[in-house]
Amino acid sequence: MSPITNLLVLIGYFGILMLISYVSGKNSDQASFYHGNRKSPWFLVAFGMIGASLSGVTFISIPGWVQNTHFGYMQTVFGYMVGYLIISQVLLPLYYRLNLTSIYTYLETRYGQSGYKTGAAYFLISRIVGASFRLFLVATVLHMAIFEPLFTSFEFPYWATVAITILLIFTYTTKSGIKTVVYTDVFQTTFLILAVVLTIVFIASSMNLGFGDLLDNLVNDPNTQIFHNDWKSNNFFWKQFVGGAFIALVMTGLDQDMMQKNLSIKDISGAQKNIYAQMAMFLVVNVVFLSLGALLYQYQEFIGIGAVEKSDQLFPTIALEHATPFIGLFFILGLVAAAYSSADSALTALTTSFCVDFLGFESKRPTDVKIRRMVHLGFAFILFITILIFNLINNEAVIKQLFTAAGFTYGPLLGLFFFGILTKWRVYDKRIPAITILSIAVTWLYYTFSPDWIEGYKPGFELIVINGGITFLLLALNKKQIEETEILDNTL
Repeated sequence: MSPITNLLVLIGYFGILMLISYVSGKNSDQASFYHGNRKSPWFLVAFGMIGASLSGVTFISIPGWVQNTHFGYMQTVFGYMVGYLIISQVLLPLYYRLNLTSIYTYLETRYGQSGYKTGAAYFLISRIVGASFRLFLVATVLHMAIFEPLFTSFEFPYWATVAITILLIFTYTTKSGIKTVVYTDVFQTTFLILAVVLTIVFIASSMNLGFGDLLDNLVNDPNTQIFHNDWKSNNFFWKQFVGGAFIALVMTGLDQDMMQKNLSIKDISGAQKNIYAQMAMFLVVNVVFLSLGALLYQYQEFIGIGAVEKSDQLFPTIALEHATPFIGLFFILGLVAAAYSSADSALTALTTSFCVDFLGFESKRPTDVKIRRMVHLGFAFILFITILIFNLINNEAVIKQLFTAAGFTYGPLLGLFFFGILTKWRVYDKRIPAITILSIAVTWLYYTFSPDWIEGYKPGFELIVINGGITFLLLALNKKQIEETEILDNTL
């Protein structure tokens, strides 16, 4: 399809997002931005969170992983199920009991100001880098597929593509925040899933496969192997399963971005239903994604496409160069949907965390709309600058290392929360920043040097467990000795 057709479809797509923002934004107030007035339907949140959980990186990468890891990613997904159960039975009751808007407020009640600000700061760092990385990928695709071919008489600047990308998110989230995001996520998840399903239908049709033949192909394909037993591999079952459980805990249960949607539901019962529904849908969606990956490799061989340089390039290459224009269009829309469904809630969560955790809006200035909108604009600008820095680096390996490094900041959150939940020990609050930095440094050393220590060993999802475990241990070593007066008080 021509660039102008793609642009018109994209304008229509974002026009619908703006319409959703306008309708959902009626009668909105400050509470609407932070927690949607606690009126979000749990079933809509559950469906929308599928898209929010699958970023643009995942949308492209999961199908490409199939050649190297087969269906091994399902080992991680099975681990997610355990993590989601813990979220529903342990974390959600805690958050609802304390009536939290920012989940990091819990750290203040448990440790003090240093622990509180440290946890919130790690979230801000992680989300800024993570959201920027995801938007960097989608902005690059939009720039190459639409804006560069459209403006042939001059070189359309990359920064302008990024500015348009960020401005659109800012525009439809600035008024109602999470209240709007819940509904836009439903719309975008629909397009994300449609892009994958339509591509599968196209491949099956091109290879003359009926539904039964399609299933037979997948069952007999060696790429659909799920379980892996090589303990040195990063695809080893227990690394993936245990790592998946802890990743779900930190990337969903301890992440303001994801939990803000859960906390917009009226009560704990609805929030738990949301998690259970999300578990079921997440299993199905990931099976569909991995099935697409197996079929992409079959189709590559079927029509004689040469090997792609990187596995991430397989899905875009087939969708944009070897499929019908209709499939190519839906690929772009699916990519945009995947990136935006995670980025719009990230921008909202960053604003919420900074306003509540650092400006104390709930206790000091509960209705200061102007400052909240300035903070929202400020984070949009930070994302803009970070994406431009990624573009200047222009080295995929370096950018992925930055993305990986940002992921290390979730480990201390795991240790802080579960030390607080599982023990009653008090610790020296002012030492918490140093404890978390030391934990990250030790985990990074393990990540960097463990392949040298053990020949053929590749660190994987166990990193987050190690990081959280070190934080937990260091907190235990820094517990306060109970004063005699406290012993007397407890006895009385």
